[in-house]
Amino acid sequence: MEREKYFEATEFENIKELIYDAVQKYNEKTAFILKHKKDKEISYENISYTRLLEEINQLGTKFYELGYQNKRIAIVGRNQYEWVVTHLANLLGGIVSIPLDKELQIDELESCCIRSKADVLVFDEKYIENIKQIKARGNTKIENYICMSEQEEFMSTLKLKQQGKELIQAGNKEYIQAKIDNDKMNILLFTSGTTSKSKAVMLSQKNIASNVYSMQLVEDIRKEDVNIAFLPFHHIFGSTCMVVMLAFGVTTAFPDGLRYIAQNLKEYKVSIFVGVPLLVEAIYKRIEKEIEKQGKTKIVNMAKKISNILLKCHIDIRKKLFKPILDQLGGHLRFVISGGAPLDGKIAKGFKEIGISIVQGYGLTETAPVIAAENYKKMKYGSIGIPMENVELELENKDEQGIGEIKVKGPNIMLGYYEMEEETNEVLKDGWFYTGDLGYFDKEGYLFLTGRKKDMIVLKNGKKVFPDEIETLLNRIEEIKECMVYGMPDPKDKNDLKLSVKVVYDKEVVEEKYPNIPKEELEKIIWQKIKEVNKTFPPYKYIKNIILTDKELIKTTTQKIKRNEEIKLLNKK
Repeated sequence: MEREKYFEATEFENIKELIYDAVQKYNEKTAFILKHKKDKEISYENISYTRLLEEINQLGTKFYELGYQNKRIAIVGRNQYEWVVTHLANLLGGIVSIPLDKELQIDELESCCIRSKADVLVFDEKYIENIKQIKARGNTKIENYICMSEQEEFMSTLKLKQQGKELIQAGNKEYIQAKIDNDKMNILLFTSGTTSKSKAVMLSQKNIASNVYSMQLVEDIRKEDVNIAFLPFHHIFGSTCMVVMLAFGVTTAFPDGLRYIAQNLKEYKVSIFVGVPLLVEAIYKRIEKEIEKQGKTKIVNMAKKISNILLKCHIDIRKKLFKPILDQLGGHLRFVISGGAPLDGKIAKGFKEIGISIVQGYGLTETAPVIAAENYKKMKYGSIGIPMENVELELENKDEQGIGEIKVKGPNIMLGYYEMEEETNEVLKDGWFYTGDLGYFDKEGYLFLTGRKKDMIVLKNGKKVFPDEIETLLNRIEEIKECMVYGMPDPKDKNDLKLSVKVVYDKEVVEEKYPNIPKEELEKIIWQKIKEVNKTFPPYKYIKNIILTDKELIKTTTQKIKRNEEIKLLNKK
């Protein structure tokens, strides 16, 4: 399939060039909206592109004056403006930036600081107790701790910016004039580590800049858009998307939390957001529940049918027809990007039917991150689109169904895993990065994921089962909150596996539909529904055993199931 370019874009070698270009284009346009709360009063502050660069240069100039030129600065905190300024101050000065997951337990956080050899830690005051403990332990080589807000005990980014401003006014231009080594490690990012100890991925500015360029060529993001930063910035998808939004001239607001999604969408007139499938699906399910509660399911389904017929005749009445539904999402939402895991095709179809474009992308931390993505002209439900313009993608060791391991080559591929030569050599071979993901191309050139190579279940008869495929359908059962499909040894034949599922039931749904139901009865109801799903698969993919629980599955902070840990637990029983 030909990889077309739908939009004009300038390719930059590094983030410094990209940010300076964005400031030149959008100068006084709002880059970030900040919400301030004081004594129950709420006010808003607009940060222009020009001011953003001024503050980056102020903080960076002070960093240089403190001797951080060739140091490593770790950042831990919620998505907020000071996080952005710190990360970009690191990049524009060639300082190694180490975004850390705020959800990590204190020992893991400390371990990441030690393993990354961080010299400085910039933190959100919400996590101050953890930081104080790490400082008191004295196990890291951290010289300075800097808070993102005013604190008596610590330096603050706010004061450092003021001091940097004075240095610039006095003629200090060392930071502003710093040259960037495009190919040098500038970002050190830890993977979520679903199966083993997390790895520290070394990325250069060229890795990120090349990926931003490839997204600009195909995605319909507009300078008039308002984005809400749901994806955590410590995640490569979140931090790269933050740079993408700046490259497009978009305005970004910060959410108050998952509970306030609907409120924030209205409050900021959000037109675009990027999220993981869990979040995207939660929003769509909320819409469905509201429609059901109002008894309008049949009317809405009929309206969708009419709208779909008219769309084939190039008549689009979705915005008018579904206005009450769209108003629940703030009335301005037009574009959703989903990534981090496969999105259920039913959800994608649902959004499109009510007039919201949704695309999904695929990538990894090691690929900075996007390898393939849909765009408004190249979409197919269930697919993850086509390879990005500057990425080569091939399938290794294809089976009779055309399924093989995805390997990629391009300017977005990591430099390697930090101080893990053996692990690096396992995945980087002859310039190719082996993703560990399995997939296939259809006749039209669309890429479909089937699952992780390590998660694939091989039965005695040689048949392959991909848990993701079955889990997607099982998760549509209303009573199921989440589930994990796995192979357990068959008591009748120890050389074979019996497909099983661990189901976490949805307490809210169960209490509403079946008050005081005994667990045994609930299990029977869910089992009947699983048997219905079984009928949609060939017999070798049938689920034959169920374990029911109300306890959430063990997951990484990016909400990926730690299958190995779950299976260890199941084997103990």
